[in-house]
Amino acid sequence: MPTSLDVLFVCQHGAAKSVIAARHLAELAHVRGLTLNTAAAGVEPDEVIPPHVIAGLRGDGVDDREAPPQAITRELLERAGIVVSFGCDLSAFAEPSGQIVQWKDVPAVSDGYDAARTAILSRLHAILDEVEQRSDTEPRG
Repeated sequence: MPTSLDVLFVCQHGAAKSVIAARHLAELAHVRGLTLNTAAAGVEPDEVIPPHVIAGLRGDGVDDREAPPQAITRELLERAGIVVSFGCDLSAFAEPSGQIVQWKDVPAVSDGYDAARTAILSRLHAILDEVEQRSDTEPRG
């Protein structure tokens, strides 16, 4: 059985907003002493993560690997506890097993990495708080 996915971020091309969010969330979780499974996906994925996104991540000191963007799938949605959609309609892919959050007002990364990253970062702590709360209420083995 595939590993559960704590948070899935979905943007149109799976190469900018979702990548920035997933990688920053993993870093912020690490600072809090949490281990999270995060992923980024796109409805119409690009072939590569754009160089300005890689450069921005590198400048932020977070994971800047150039893994190719992945397409959203039914399996990814079903594995996710929280799905954050950057304005994408996911109804054609299936209902997620967890909660869907819509972040429709994040600026385009192509209009400026810093503005998009700042808008994303301002929301990530609430996601971490929710993940922590869920893990506090789960039964321990």
